[in-house]
Amino acid sequence: MNYRNIVTLSLILLGAAGLSTIHSASANRKPAAVTFSKDVAPIFHSKCTECHRPGEAAPFSTLTYKDVRPWAKSIKEKVVSREMPPWHADPHFGEWANDRRLSETEIKTIVAWVDGGAVEGSPKDLPEAPKYAAGWSIPTPDVVLQMEEEYSLDANGPDEYQYFDVPTNFTEDKYIQMAEARPGNRKVVHHIIAFIVPPGQPTLNKIKKENRQKALEMSLANTPLYRDGALIRLKKEAPVYDNGADIPPELRGYNNVDDFLTAYAPGHNPDVWKLGTAKKVPAGATIRFQVHYSKVAGSEQKDRSMIGLIFAPEKPIKTLNTRAIANSFFKIPANTSHHKVTAEWTAWRNTTVYTLMPHMHYRGAAMEYKVTYPDGKSEVLLNVPNYSFAWQAGYTLKTPKMLPKGSKITVTGYFDNTAKNKFNPDPNQIVRYGEPTYDEMMMGFMDYSHEWPAAVKVDPKIFDDYIGKYDRGDNRVITIIREGDKLINIATDGKQRYELQPIGKDKFRMLGNETEVTFVRNESGEVIERLIEFDGGAFRNKKLKDATNSGQ
Repeated sequence: MNYRNIVTLSLILLGAAGLSTIHSASANRKPAAVTFSKDVAPIFHSKCTECHRPGEAAPFSTLTYKDVRPWAKSIKEKVVSREMPPWHADPHFGEWANDRRLSETEIKTIVAWVDGGAVEGSPKDLPEAPKYAAGWSIPTPDVVLQMEEEYSLDANGPDEYQYFDVPTNFTEDKYIQMAEARPGNRKVVHHIIAFIVPPGQPTLNKIKKENRQKALEMSLANTPLYRDGALIRLKKEAPVYDNGADIPPELRGYNNVDDFLTAYAPGHNPDVWKLGTAKKVPAGATIRFQVHYSKVAGSEQKDRSMIGLIFAPEKPIKTLNTRAIANSFFKIPANTSHHKVTAEWTAWRNTTVYTLMPHMHYRGAAMEYKVTYPDGKSEVLLNVPNYSFAWQAGYTLKTPKMLPKGSKITVTGYFDNTAKNKFNPDPNQIVRYGEPTYDEMMMGFMDYSHEWPAAVKVDPKIFDDYIGKYDRGDNRVITIIREGDKLINIATDGKQRYELQPIGKDKFRMLGNETEVTFVRNESGEVIERLIEFDGGAFRNKKLKDATNSGQ
């Protein structure tokens, strides 16, 4: 054997001995203990503290070891079963920017921590806790709009839906980047929806308090709805359409829920919209609070709820809207386990979808959003196979979904009206639409923006062709005037004014109203009518020939 081979053999033997020593040492070394400070707190800070902190709905805080330690075994049980953090979307469909599910590694870390005695570890390893503005999940709001007075709620009786109007006093249009609704009394406030009432529309503040309930009842006259105490319900004799596609045009307006700014409900995150997108609150608008009160406290309670708004740093590229794809004319038979109800909506122009949020009551079991494209292809956007009324989350798409004009979204809800549903108020009842939780709702909320072409430059002198009055029917007229280099649409009440922005030959976008206006000419080139296209339909207004066509 030559010298080189001897050296090589020696090195191999030495290496083997070294590896043996290392393996022996590794076998004897205990794995590092999993601690709250180093391993678990970062998980809680990232996935839990939004709800699990002082002043929020969760039963305990996860901000400190002292708060968490008594709950350790319960935490392990809930994360292993994936009951916490709550997340009900089917993982086979869609990717979500706000997905709060724990990874397998995170779950194993929490389990190892509990099984190892739930030790604290060194405080030096503790990461900095998230910072929250006092009383808010969003940063400190730029403006807080609060109910003008406390509302007193009786100790007993049925639920109540109450409405409160709060003036914004905005002197200019505001674009909202973040919004959060906060209950003044969590003991009785089940949910809050804040709607935008544009300037010029009727508000409750113009009606004496003692007359408001009567005014609400009168507004429902000759409709399929009625007022039952402080609740709106569908009349029992109203026509039945479980399939939303069958609802006739004259009834579809009763499904509309729009001008939605923000909301509070169990499981609903504050609204935080990506830079470049925001919601618009026009100057002079009013915010209408719809507050659902549940008399579960057992004593008289008071509430003064509020919303907080953070303004966008600049005018957004896209203005967001929220609507419900809804069906209010279903009928759920008694003792039925899998009753299907559908609603549908068709994109009237190219539309981008950002967030989806199912809403049903206690009998709600599952909901699916499915889009069918103009070429016939389809895909499921969201499937929630186990809907929970106690946790009404919104699901924000990681990549917003572009829908070409003509795409149809079908929302399908399933209801369990049997005794097997432990939350069911009464399986022996036939159930129809209504505000109380012993009735039902079938609404698929959606945040979206319409895609509009860029404004085009035109000679303002051409606006003179459009100036005049247009017949709206029933002795009502729409007035088009020119103010300098702007074309203005004045509504039939003479108060609501919208600028018409040119987007093509004789085509305009009605700013602030998500409407397209086309002025139609005859063979001689004279403007003879106004075509209005909007989400849900279209109509035409003939130009009145005897109108005075003068600008300003």
